[in-house]
Amino acid sequence: MFTDPTSITENGVAISLPRISQEGLSATYKSADQNYTFLISHQPTKGSRLRHMVRVDKRAIVPDPLTAVNDYETLGVYLVIDRPEVGFSATQVDYLVQALKGFLTTANVTKVFSQES
Repeated sequence: MFTDPTSITENGVAISLPRISQEGLSATYKSADQNYTFLISHQPTKGSRLRHMVRVDKRAIVPDPLTAVNDYETLGVYLVIDRPEVGFSATQVDYLVQALKGFLTTANVTKVFSQES
């Protein structure tokens, strides 16, 4: 089980996320201002596979560029590890996660945001 509260750091600012629910193999954490939600879940899938997800959502007030009316919008970023029950060690999974993290430089995230493929 992860520590409660857990935290993430966005742009050098630590955000405390107390656990607000725990159900089966899933836990949800939320910041006091309700602007950040952090989810960790695990689920079996067909064919003896396991799916692990870590997700963070950020809620912010944003203006509509056409009407200039402000409204809440949410941005979600998540990583899913989809693996067979056997065959890959935690170390092998970590190597692949680190490889993906290494690819996600600011330049490459900007390219993804700009819909390059």
